[in-house]
Amino acid sequence: MPLAARGMLLTAMDIDAEDEPDFNRWYDREHLAERVAIDGFLEARRYVAEDASPKYLALYATRTFDVLSSPAYRKALAQQTEWSNRNIAKFKNMIRGVARITASHGEGRGAQLGLVRLRPRGGNQQQLRAMIVAQRELLAKDGLTSMHLLENDPALSRPLTAPPGVTSPGASDWFVVIEGSNRTAVRAAMTERFEGAVGAELISTGLYTLLWDLARSDLTGA
Repeated sequence: MPLAARGMLLTAMDIDAEDEPDFNRWYDREHLAERVAIDGFLEARRYVAEDASPKYLALYATRTFDVLSSPAYRKALAQQTEWSNRNIAKFKNMIRGVARITASHGEGRGAQLGLVRLRPRGGNQQQLRAMIVAQRELLAKDGLTSMHLLENDPALSRPLTAPPGVTSPGASDWFVVIEGSNRTAVRAAMTERFEGAVGAELISTGLYTLLWDLARSDLTGA
């Protein structure tokens, strides 16, 4: 597997234009490093929409899925900094997926990322998973580097801004992540193979560009 991780936290959100400078400064100067420093987190990556909604996307990879419900992570959620609380309160259209990485194929990471959001239906998850895994043949195409399947845990996947007890309608969604060096190739992979997917409702597709990434080994003193 190109990803050493087995768990993935996916967050996406919009932010009002007047709040973007502080939001980006917070993400770049505090938030990513704070999260990557949590025991069991391996790396974090930030993206901005090329043709997608919400505008901002972040992926946080963890050594195991259980890290995403660990005491260390729960403590970080419960003890947000003032800067974090100020920005989180301004999130709009937030998506938050706490997912298992159930398939990962290819090599390396790409600056272009395609995100396909699927909602399984009919109880045929095994068939749907097999169909998605079969799409790894796409990686033979120029401009594509790797593909990953993220399956949300419905009990843990809810926006931080959601009221207590409210379950997100997308808490059980799956995400297919397609990485590459060429945006045209990534876009084509999303539209050619996942529109009309059997056994799932296609919720959205989006194309994102990498802003930067931070590995645990990059941290000072790591």
